[in-house]
Amino acid sequence: MTLLDLFGGDRVYFTVAVGILGLLLGSFLNVVIFRLPIILQRQWQAQARELVAEFGATVHGDYQDKYPPEFGLVLPRSACPHCGSAIPGWLNVPLLSWLVLRGRCQQCKHPIGVRYPIVEALTGSAFAFGAWQFGPDGLLFGAMLFTALLIAMAGIDWDTKLLPDQLTYLLLWIGLLFNLNGGFVPLSDAVVGAVAGYLSLWSVYWVFKLLTNKEGMGYGDFKLFAALGAWLGWQQLPVIIIVAAVAGLLIGGGMLLLAKTKDRQIPFGPYLAIAGWCSLYFGADWMNAYLRVSGL
Repeated sequence: MTLLDLFGGDRVYFTVAVGILGLLLGSFLNVVIFRLPIILQRQWQAQARELVAEFGATVHGDYQDKYPPEFGLVLPRSACPHCGSAIPGWLNVPLLSWLVLRGRCQQCKHPIGVRYPIVEALTGSAFAFGAWQFGPDGLLFGAMLFTALLIAMAGIDWDTKLLPDQLTYLLLWIGLLFNLNGGFVPLSDAVVGAVAGYLSLWSVYWVFKLLTNKEGMGYGDFKLFAALGAWLGWQQLPVIIIVAAVAGLLIGGGMLLLAKTKDRQIPFGPYLAIAGWCSLYFGADWMNAYLRVSGL
């Protein structure tokens, strides 16, 4: 019996089921996006205290937060970030709960950011699209992992201008392992893609810094681009960087035009994530179309 047989052989039912799974995972990704930077900040502060203590000094302006000591990705239960009241399970249903509560906390009536249902809807839609494209195939499992990690990194980078090594390296190594037997691309293309992805943005970074004495991007962008190369191969890197640049120009440029202040930094990670996801499904077609138009 195949996985599709469990759904009566109907691909539509299978797609809907995977989409619902995506909604549930999207709810957890919201937790990761919100909590992981806080967890990392605590770890860095603890390491700084240990390092300074070795020299007999003290840390001034120690990082403080309002969350309990056991604050992690699983515990404690989800709570309103404003008043701290725990969210009961029946009000923690992805997408639906936000709509029922009209985007406000049940206790304090403080607005709940629209980012939460957006992440859930994006994850569910992306999972459903992958299920429709790949069906009950091992490639679907890889596409779901790829999608989930990209959404988590895009959300964190958008909020904090940070791409954690815990996620970029995870995406990189999983991509290489997934392509070990030729998942999305041959392993040789994946390895070259990882190396070329990192070195290309690293080179752009240093050229820009030498010319302007400013940093145009962070090292996390190099690692994310390397991870995309590990998943999709070196051939997709030009497509990814062009799509990311266009998306950044349209979305980021539009935000700057609408913003009250013009000195806001625009993270590049979310646009790399958008381009990487699009390239997984459409990159080969876009590359072939470009080659036909250019006559190459």
